[in-house]
Amino acid sequence: MAKEEILIMDAATMQRSLTRVTHEILERNGGTENLILVGIRTRGIYLAERIAQNIKKFENVEVPVGELDITLYRDDQHFTKEQEPVLNNTNIPFSIEGKNVVLVDDVLFTARTIRAGMDAIMDIGRPKRITVAVLVDRGHRELPIKADYVGKNIPTSTSEQISVRITEVDEQEKVTLIKG
Repeated sequence: MAKEEILIMDAATMQRSLTRVTHEILERNGGTENLILVGIRTRGIYLAERIAQNIKKFENVEVPVGELDITLYRDDQHFTKEQEPVLNNTNIPFSIEGKNVVLVDDVLFTARTIRAGMDAIMDIGRPKRITVAVLVDRGHRELPIKADYVGKNIPTSTSEQISVRITEVDEQEKVTLIKG
């Protein structure tokens, strides 16, 4: 059976969604004080940078942006007792102690990636609060985690996929639903 790809968000819709998410983050945080954005590798990093650019444009404040690689925190990877998980390709060159951390990713599905991200952040330090921002929430949680900021809710079946493509990684800008 051939796969059918349905356009859900084009570049302009993605930008509008990120603009709205940015305003929601600023509103709920009461501005930019103690605010930090941490993007989950790979696309979450670029989405976090875009949100930071929006904040700079709206508030004239540069909010720190970190990069988080959760590979070794995934629950589908197994380590022996002698192995200690190490952060690979994580770049958070500032303290997160007592800060309001917004964990940014492209798609929220089972919530296992977000859980791994929270574990990784807690290994780095103790933030005041961790909230979650995603471009797309597609449902089907396996863990009791929700996004605080959502660009678009796209209900899917478990047999469908969501594909987020961004210029920095994919040289195109769109979100599609893949059926089949």
